[in-house]
Amino acid sequence: MDADEPSPAADPAATDDLPPTVAEAVVDAMLDRGVETVFGIPGKQTLPLNRALADRDARFVVARHETAVSHQAWGYAETSEPGEMAATCVVPGPGDTNAMNGLKNALNDCVPLLHLAVETERSVRGGDGIHETPPETYDTVVKENVLVDSPAGAVPAVAEAIRTAREHPQGPVRVGIPKDVLAGRTPQPAVGDREPSPPAAPPADAVAEAADLLDAADAPVILAGGGVRRSAASDALRSAAEGLDAPVVTTYKGKGTLPESHPLSAGVLCGGASAELRELLADADVGLVVGSDLDAVATASWSVSMPETLVHVTLDGDDVGFGYEADLGVVADADRFLRALDDHTDDGRAASRDRSGAERAESVRAADRERFDALSEDRGPDDPLRSVEVLSAVRDAVPEEAVVTADAGGFRLWTLVSFPASGPRSYVNPGSWATMGTGLPSAIGAKLANPDRDVVALTGDGGLMMCVHELHTLASEGIDVTVVALNNDDYAIISEEAERSYEFPEGAYGWAETGLDLVAVASGMGLPAERVRDRDAVGDAVERARGRDGPALVEVVTDPAEPQASEWMTGARPGE
Repeated sequence: MDADEPSPAADPAATDDLPPTVAEAVVDAMLDRGVETVFGIPGKQTLPLNRALADRDARFVVARHETAVSHQAWGYAETSEPGEMAATCVVPGPGDTNAMNGLKNALNDCVPLLHLAVETERSVRGGDGIHETPPETYDTVVKENVLVDSPAGAVPAVAEAIRTAREHPQGPVRVGIPKDVLAGRTPQPAVGDREPSPPAAPPADAVAEAADLLDAADAPVILAGGGVRRSAASDALRSAAEGLDAPVVTTYKGKGTLPESHPLSAGVLCGGASAELRELLADADVGLVVGSDLDAVATASWSVSMPETLVHVTLDGDDVGFGYEADLGVVADADRFLRALDDHTDDGRAASRDRSGAERAESVRAADRERFDALSEDRGPDDPLRSVEVLSAVRDAVPEEAVVTADAGGFRLWTLVSFPASGPRSYVNPGSWATMGTGLPSAIGAKLANPDRDVVALTGDGGLMMCVHELHTLASEGIDVTVVALNNDDYAIISEEAERSYEFPEGAYGWAETGLDLVAVASGMGLPAERVRDRDAVGDAVERARGRDGPALVEVVTDPAEPQASEWMTGARPGE
């Protein structure tokens, strides 16, 4: 990608007595702060960093496209303990702009990562040097964008970037360092550690007011978002929900923050959320929204009816009242608020209500099960599988403690509503950015963050083809991930809408006549793979893939004409 750049002559002089290069000092600063894994694609500009990473035995994962590297670091952080993060390293211009997709995804999801962008050398900057782009190009896709101009400023910039990425609300931070700075030996100043500022604590009077509102409710409900995940507030959420006896609905990013086997778990508010789940929210008299900005994606552009009285807890005050009026807004950390709330609520109040929270949650889950079961009724043995059948078989074959990553696309809605998540760091999917091509890269990051856990990537053929090159990364790096690809040879969610609303023919955006052979693709990249068409064969195939010592792919042929979750789950119940 940078073949036009001249290679510097090798320096035969011994370097043992020389001070470290800036690249070496930068890597030392990263390692000292717990950033030990870097995802990237090497180029001539990055080689000073690559040399330093190799000399220090840091893990550098060579991806096949820069779009993947930021999603790999995103998956690493999403499945790690709070504050743990990885880094990315790319060349200027094409590398940096390709990585913007994942940076924006991480920004929307408040996920920390360090993005090291090797900038055009200072001597040619402004002269249209190879890959040169203005550094400010990236301002809107990261939490903070820093350009190192002074050679002595590299380590201070990286140290501060790591702290900033970890400070709530967390997010990706880009540090641009010119290649000539990295290759130089400018002494770096000593930089002391500065811990991220603690997240905001809730005012005591606001907690007391929220407790009074929720205690007085006849039918309270909790809507938990990604802020619960980011603040490691799952235990506090469970305790508060049990104390209030309130059903818990989650957003896309909140899925799994309360394990979905819990009796109070009522489902996920998303494009495929059932009419019954929406009724649960609308019929509640008091709702606690915690760790969510109530964005347009989760709420169908704020068309979902919320409880009559709303308590909204978020780290960003601009979120309060944006889509829904709040009776009480609180700017605070989710974990600190939920723990304080639990200390104030009256555990005995729930006994006087007409219906328990578990009964209300179960009524939603039961209605959802009816809808899932109806999709499998009157189906012949030769009929192609539907997503809910495949996902049920995969769930049965994958241990609860496994990490499951899900790509975007039509099948993601079925995954959100029908595939139970067992914990906050056991399920990963993109939030409002909703970009396709994340399932496989995020699984790579998740496996490196969790080497002792099974990791399964759920993807559709559309999403996989946007990152299919990373199958080769799995093979070449020996990363033990099981990929389950649901293949309907169609952008089915688009084809369905095109047919229903715009009079396109059925399968307008499919490729049945030039169908994908994902087994051949995976095999050609060095992965064992098999294709299944029968429901009874799905679980066995997944278990065989999991049992291999290394990565593998299972291709499951599915029905391109199956109903979409956004239509099936929101319409009338089967039989009505």
